[in-house]
Amino acid sequence: MLTWIDDTSPMPPATLALGPDSDAPGLVAAGGRVTPQRLEEAYRLGIFPWYGPGQPVLWWSPDPRMVLPVAEFRLSHSLRKTLRRFLRTPGCEVRFDSDFRAVIQACAHTPRAGQDGTWIMPSVLAAYAEWHDAGRVHSAETWVNGELVGGLYFVAIGRMAFGESMFAHRTDASKIALAALVAACRARGVPLVDCQQNTGHLASLGAREMPRESFLAHLATTVDASLDASLVATPDTTAPRDWSYDESAWALLGL
Repeated sequence: MLTWIDDTSPMPPATLALGPDSDAPGLVAAGGRVTPQRLEEAYRLGIFPWYGPGQPVLWWSPDPRMVLPVAEFRLSHSLRKTLRRFLRTPGCEVRFDSDFRAVIQACAHTPRAGQDGTWIMPSVLAAYAEWHDAGRVHSAETWVNGELVGGLYFVAIGRMAFGESMFAHRTDASKIALAALVAACRARGVPLVDCQQNTGHLASLGAREMPRESFLAHLATTVDASLDASLVATPDTTAPRDWSYDESAWALLGL
């Protein structure tokens, strides 16, 4: 049975999600509003919002879960060539958090094949923008001659990164931003990027499915965990807070 919540109700655990034989496998709860406080609670439990116009807020935790182990990121020969060319071309830049609102708006409004409309409605955009202002959500951006041409935004809690949405207005612009995120995760000892749901595009880059039980177990060890000093060049004792762009991280992808 589906759990209905309001703004004062605690988020139920992901294990109460509807099963594979239901009409909405992975649906945990419905109701309430999307706020930074509710998002913080939900993400720590492995739950995220996804719903359309006219629907209540729907909270999901799919099983299996699509994840990208950063050590398994698939940098094809063509993408490696594209990255090298991009990084040495004047006017081509990667930035983090330079214009978060422009990124999330582009993710909301860029047309996608086979998709009618967007789940990033004004209320959702406002909540993630406020969460960004609090330092929890970040953007990886691809710029060419001062124009934002691609990017993505992600949630960072402890040693866990949750990829949300991406867009590209030029070929491979979103892949460049994703590669930058992977390099940044490697530099910070963040082993996994949550991709939420399976797509062929993500699978081609090394993402794979993980049973929800395993995902939740991983989450429990990372959302509040300190950095493992053995995973980073400069050891730290706290979870990464600085997600500013560092060009030297590309060396961790062999670039």
